[in-house]
Amino acid sequence: MPTASTDPAHRRSTGTTTPYDVGLPLLRLVLGLIMAVHGTQKLFGWFDGPGIQTTGRSFEQAGYPAGTTMALIAGLTETLGGLGLVVGLLTPLAGAAIVGIMINAIAVTWTGDVIGQQGVEFELLIAAAAATLAITGPGRFALDRFVPGLRNHRAVYGLAALVLAVALAVLFLLLKE
Repeated sequence: MPTASTDPAHRRSTGTTTPYDVGLPLLRLVLGLIMAVHGTQKLFGWFDGPGIQTTGRSFEQAGYPAGTTMALIAGLTETLGGLGLVVGLLTPLAGAAIVGIMINAIAVTWTGDVIGQQGVEFELLIAAAAATLAITGPGRFALDRFVPGLRNHRAVYGLAALVLAVALAVLFLLLKE
């Protein structure tokens, strides 16, 4: 049974910084920026990205209908989900959005290899980190602390968001030819 000195809720209420208060924002920042950069590459061609038209053609070549629309959805999801993670806003949904994108990325690029040049380690790592943030929450230093209902994060919020993300990812995969 946690004592007052080991209970994370007690440490939050007394202002003591915990390892979670440092580690979760670091994970949010790095993962969120990676995803926001990928999204803006798709949307605007920033950071030497392909832009919306080229990304749209890539979606069409992968078998998705309405490639430009799919590129827009993917770019917005990556950008907004990434930025949500960076600032810790709507963290369960932001993390779940990234998981949904990664499910599609893995389905499109996976050649059967897990390790090697054609493997999916990077995508799996991103999905696992995003799912972890959706379930654990953003930590103390996040805008979610100002959102009623998310102020006291519960794992069930993240799990519900992940179920929604998986369902939507499967729906998008079913749209492929």
